[in-house]
Amino acid sequence: MNKEQYKSGFVSIIGRPNVGKSTFLNRVIGQKIAIMSDKPQTTRNKIQGVYTTESTQIIFIDTPGIHKPKHKLGDFMMKVAQNALKEVDLILFMVNAEEGFGRGDAFIIERLKEVKTPVFLVVNKIDQVHPDELLPLIEHYQSQYPFAEIVPISALQGNNVETLIEQIKKYLPEGPQYYPADQITDHPERFIIAELIREKALHLTREEVPHSIAVVIDSIERPEDHHTIYVSATIIVERDSQKGIIIGKQGRMLKEIGQRARQDIEALLGSKVFLELWVKVQKDWRNKLSQLRDFGFREDEY
Repeated sequence: MNKEQYKSGFVSIIGRPNVGKSTFLNRVIGQKIAIMSDKPQTTRNKIQGVYTTESTQIIFIDTPGIHKPKHKLGDFMMKVAQNALKEVDLILFMVNAEEGFGRGDAFIIERLKEVKTPVFLVVNKIDQVHPDELLPLIEHYQSQYPFAEIVPISALQGNNVETLIEQIKKYLPEGPQYYPADQITDHPERFIIAELIREKALHLTREEVPHSIAVVIDSIERPEDHHTIYVSATIIVERDSQKGIIIGKQGRMLKEIGQRARQDIEALLGSKVFLELWVKVQKDWRNKLSQLRDFGFREDEY
């Protein structure tokens, strides 16, 4: 009798914007790979986090929040999210215990009824509510859809996250190790670097600059005789007023964005980084398909 068969599979994480999908992914993978922001809908592409042990490999697909699209970028994000449901072994439908059942959840459940993949209900942010409030909430979700498993967690605190991983393993098929054990994401470094810069820009400017920020990595170079990696990137905004906010008085805001992003990029690359940031206005870029493609949102890759 040979040892236990290796199990591997693809798990999609879906849910309304801002339910804690990225926080969960970062908790499980143990490194910061998904952009975290308290502004909703900041994850635009499928970021895959790869969790590997001696007996299991789980490839997590973190989709954009499923929502009703308002513009072409929204349409694109919606398609990415829908496609992620079809070709996976398991779906985690994550909800926010604090917010309770919402119209967005009803919209997602309608989408879930169209797929045959098993679905877990993952109730996140349980540290924010009284235990007595949890049961009625879970019963309400249960009445809407036949979930394969229901697991309450706190992604931020780590409560019950291990239990969830164990439950996921039970539903995975036997399969190969798709990625090397030390690989935590299949996105090229430039994608993660762009996301880290965008995260800092969103976080520091808060309400002043809406979601109309894209980041393009112009170059990543490492001269042979240097220990430093040189990164040049452009932050794209839609209006001149936003450009002024991103740059800040005497360039202070841009400098702060750069300093914070550089620290995360150095941790990611394990090397000293020189980061050069530019800011450019491209009016209404979210509604121009050609520009969406330039900024890395290519439908054929998803």
